[in-house]
Amino acid sequence: MADTMRALVTHEWGDPEQMRLEQVPRPEAGDGELLVRVEAAGINPVDWKTRRSGGLMASRGVAPPVILGWDISGVVEAVGAGVDGFAVGDEVFGLPLFPKVAGGYAEYVAAPAADLAHKPSNITHVEAASLPLAALTALQAIEIAELAAGQLILVHAAAGGVGSLAVQIAKARGARVAGTASTSNQDTLRELGVDLPIDYTTTQFEDVVHDADVVLECIGGETRQRSWGVLRRGGIMVSILGPLPQEDADAHGVRGTNMLVHPSGAQMAQIAELVTSGALRPLVQEVFPFARAADAHRASETGHARGKLVLIP
Repeated sequence: MADTMRALVTHEWGDPEQMRLEQVPRPEAGDGELLVRVEAAGINPVDWKTRRSGGLMASRGVAPPVILGWDISGVVEAVGAGVDGFAVGDEVFGLPLFPKVAGGYAEYVAAPAADLAHKPSNITHVEAASLPLAALTALQAIEIAELAAGQLILVHAAAGGVGSLAVQIAKARGARVAGTASTSNQDTLRELGVDLPIDYTTTQFEDVVHDADVVLECIGGETRQRSWGVLRRGGIMVSILGPLPQEDADAHGVRGTNMLVHPSGAQMAQIAELVTSGALRPLVQEVFPFARAADAHRASETGHARGKLVLIP
């Protein structure tokens, strides 16, 4: 095996052209790690937010040059010492190391085995790579909210990466789902199983959603402020955008909390089971080769992707 690989190296925080396809040293599987040959890498908003200004990496003292990307799906090339349950040739997917540097935009990644799970056989690597961060975010938010069968959840941006998966996970738990999206995405909401599809361009969601048990908040600003009032007393808003003002929650007699997704091979296995059973299906809008990573980031930055964008080596 060659000791170098191709990777998208970000040399400075800034515009998408800062990502350049280069030959770099190939990593090796350390103790507790798998060396994964990457077949596809998902793109998330945190990727381009990090590329623009450093984001979570800069706040942790990481400076360029750096290889971005966390969502991966691929094939195990080597197994490090102390790893059980995986073998060379296994297809795996996951969210390694987040929010530390994982180097997902590369041909190979050395990742903790504990962060990965076996890829479902009924989806492609491209579909699998679209899932980890968004599906883990949705699953972890729903678990924090303790969403139960029969309860009502309002999912904002319900046709997007996190939203489309949160809808399906909530439905798999027997919950009722209200979801907001633009006019062009209303059919997608119905296909996902949303019980109350809301076109935010024509309808104020607070006019049609009442006594919700949970709000999954991923937009912020005015949308968040208007969302407090749709919760029943004692209901909960879970934000994936940072802390919520306690005074707002108190004023409405509800709870508010925020979360940052964390890697979990065990939860990736739960996601894989949902995919295998047909309860969860990935939603991929477009696939880009590594050479067009700048275009992919620009497309993601518009905020109007239906589902996910994915890179392939």
